[in-house]
Amino acid sequence: MESRYTEEMLSGMEKGTIIRLFLAQQEQLENIDKNLQLVLEHLADQKRHRFGRSTERHLTEGQVSFMEVDGEIVFFNEPEAVTDQEAENETQEAPRRRTPKKKKGKREEDLDGLPVIIIEHSMTEEQLSDTFGTDGYKRLPDEVYRRYRFTPAKVEVEEHHVAVYAAKTDDAIVRAEHPVCLLKGSLVSPSMEAAIINAKYVNACPLYRQEKEFERYGITVSRQNMAYWTIQCADRYLAVLYDYLHEMMYAYHVLQADETPVLVNKDGRTAGAKSYMWVYRTGSMYSGRQIVLYEYQKTRNASHPREFLKGFSGVCVTDGYQVYHTIENEREDLTIAGCWSHSRRRFDEAVKALPESRRKNSLAYLALTMIQAIYREERMLKDLSPQERHNRRRLSVKPLVEAYFTWVRENIPKVPQKGKTHEGFMYCLNQEKYLKVFLDDGEVPMDNNAAEQSVRGFCIGKKNWVMIDTITGAKSSAIIYSIAETAKANNLRPYEYFEYLLTEIPKHMDDTDRSFCEDLLPWSPNLPEHCRKPEKNSNKSISEPS
Repeated sequence: MESRYTEEMLSGMEKGTIIRLFLAQQEQLENIDKNLQLVLEHLADQKRHRFGRSTERHLTEGQVSFMEVDGEIVFFNEPEAVTDQEAENETQEAPRRRTPKKKKGKREEDLDGLPVIIIEHSMTEEQLSDTFGTDGYKRLPDEVYRRYRFTPAKVEVEEHHVAVYAAKTDDAIVRAEHPVCLLKGSLVSPSMEAAIINAKYVNACPLYRQEKEFERYGITVSRQNMAYWTIQCADRYLAVLYDYLHEMMYAYHVLQADETPVLVNKDGRTAGAKSYMWVYRTGSMYSGRQIVLYEYQKTRNASHPREFLKGFSGVCVTDGYQVYHTIENEREDLTIAGCWSHSRRRFDEAVKALPESRRKNSLAYLALTMIQAIYREERMLKDLSPQERHNRRRLSVKPLVEAYFTWVRENIPKVPQKGKTHEGFMYCLNQEKYLKVFLDDGEVPMDNNAAEQSVRGFCIGKKNWVMIDTITGAKSSAIIYSIAETAKANNLRPYEYFEYLLTEIPKHMDDTDRSFCEDLLPWSPNLPEHCRKPEKNSNKSISEPS
């Protein structure tokens, strides 16, 4: 137990003893201050997670860049990097905030492709004569006002009368051609099931809410029926296209992967046990023909991506989760690339936990600024071909990346080991090998944001329906989310696409091969035009996977 010194005790001590005592107390106070700062950082971070905004936007004054010069990391504002030294002392006027100008022709662009219903508003001859006198007027060009018209959904009953013919000479019976039933004896149709799927898996509306909405339209469709229809249609029909897309995914050179937890009520484990939805998608650098596939699994271990990616050879972009690195070590034809967005998150948390007055002087803020400069250089290369992008990355991006890691090594001893900034430095150093992969391949993106965006629809949905009831339902949900996210990634209208698939796939269930799926792919030229979102002044070309 530490002693409390009185004035008399101190006055009787030798000078050297007092100095040693003072230094020990000083060191103790510094440790207490460091621990207090860690506690305050933790509390501020918890408060921000609970009540704050989730944006990771990093604002800097001007365009800050950096480079390594003679072993030193040099920072500069790009417009001022080549100005005279004398100008540094001049007072600069703060930049004015510019209000963005309204884009000309935006309304016409928004209305392009929508059907137009012309409604005439005119005066009768009697009204005109009363106002102007007989033949006392001339008609000018009409004033035109445009308004959106919305037609609420309506539910009708299709009653199919199928003609049946019998031969007079024998027992032969022939029926007229008619659409294949989705589910025998069921009232569900492709349009009805597509509406249910679109509401739940695209618009995040749970089945119990849909049940109430159908009641308002005067019909009774129970959530149990909707769940049964959806599971059966996913397993029987949509799974055919899912498996076809899975095989096609192996032709791409770059994939991206992520996973998110989900609760499954009846999975044979104790209540609250986490299951996982894994998502795999084609690389975001490809400008077209995107594939997004979900897969439900009970756990988060390496066996699941190992099995899903067993036919794939190339680069897979992921976060820092160790299972992906384990798989890479097992194979020579698989390379794992890291995510720069994950490398900056701990710095972002550290900055937001600091008081406003101390943020810009922190190492975490400086780390964010350096990573932002790397991103800015990368964004300039987005429209180049993979080879051109690779060449330019070696010239403009790689020096910044190397300088950043040099700076991290120099500064990691300066921060508390249990703080967010130290966590960020350690994450970057542990992931350095993976964070540099994109520099050597023009088709590899520098982050895994595309995969996280692809899983966002599922995360929004699970906030509404909370959990999935059965494993069968979870697997069916994975199939449907895959088709929905693939449709969105390829600029299709999900409802129209699901209706088309549920109309066409049942016709081919007796086919011995699956070549008919070529005509059902989101980029197929044989896909009906109404399944596509209208293109508005878009000249984007589709690049093939290498």
